[in-house]
Amino acid sequence: MTSAGPADFLNRLEIECPVVQAGMAGGVARGELAGAVSAAGGLGTVGMMAPTAFASALKDAHRRAPRRPVAANLLVPFIRQAHVRACVDESAALVVLHGGVAPRWILRLRERGLTVLVTIGTRQQALQALAARADGLVVQGSESGGHLLGVQPIQQALPEVLQAVGDTPVLAAGGAAGAQDVRRLLDLGAAAVVAGTRFLLTEESRAHPDYKHRLLDAERTIATRLFGVGWPLRHRVIANGATERWCASDDLGPPIARLASRASAPLGRIVPLGAMGALARVQRVGLPFFSPALPLAGMAADSVDRCALYAGDTVRRLHDVIPAALALERLAPG
Repeated sequence: MTSAGPADFLNRLEIECPVVQAGMAGGVARGELAGAVSAAGGLGTVGMMAPTAFASALKDAHRRAPRRPVAANLLVPFIRQAHVRACVDESAALVVLHGGVAPRWILRLRERGLTVLVTIGTRQQALQALAARADGLVVQGSESGGHLLGVQPIQQALPEVLQAVGDTPVLAAGGAAGAQDVRRLLDLGAAAVVAGTRFLLTEESRAHPDYKHRLLDAERTIATRLFGVGWPLRHRVIANGATERWCASDDLGPPIARLASRASAPLGRIVPLGAMGALARVQRVGLPFFSPALPLAGMAADSVDRCALYAGDTVRRLHDVIPAALALERLAPG
């Protein structure tokens, strides 16, 4: 997949609005959210879950947005062959890999006719992804929420990556709260803009209601390694009971939590994603060992204090929970 610019990228995907809903994993971005965004003219993305639930969510998104493209997001350490099969069987318009380059998964997806984008945070990662034959890139700014690869603000990271990769389509993630943000990133050369926190704060998002309420009251975010059991990335979150207990002196968290994060890295490759989510039910605020799981609707009320409350820095400029179609409308650059 090569591109002569943003218009060509949009035409290939047959989307009307250059906004992509981030594929928030763990059950937040299911068929209801992705379908609503795609039906409204953007590109909805189903976030990664256990394979059966993932396939079902892709099918549901297509049912809600007939004849519209729907994307899929895969977290590299947790990919299984069944996830690839679901992307093929449910005709994902593109697949975004997050958390590594993973040449073997890029190859398997492309061999099955799928378009593959890789999320990167640096110029070097961008070149590695292209060497592995990725069709395009999602460059993540340091202000992004969730699983954090970005090390520079998107305004700096995007031009550097664009200069290095030529005509490769590059999507920009981070900092998009409204239409002016999207227009600014498009003017810098992004083929489209990825928004996460704005779509987390929608009626269709499956985030726990108390999680959404805390987002509306949040005054800052922190980049931490506290929620790294099984996946030792930095994560951008808002404060909760766990961070107040363990990140008061250092946003990254205490040394014992960072050590546990590094030591548990192999778990993502050998433990099913559903089992990783089950860790959330047993972790406690008083013990500094937290998985990357986030609180979903239907979980216990105290889950918002012992799970990660992902959010980008845009949360400070977002003040309501609205339908996904309206969120897309507010992001549309005109």
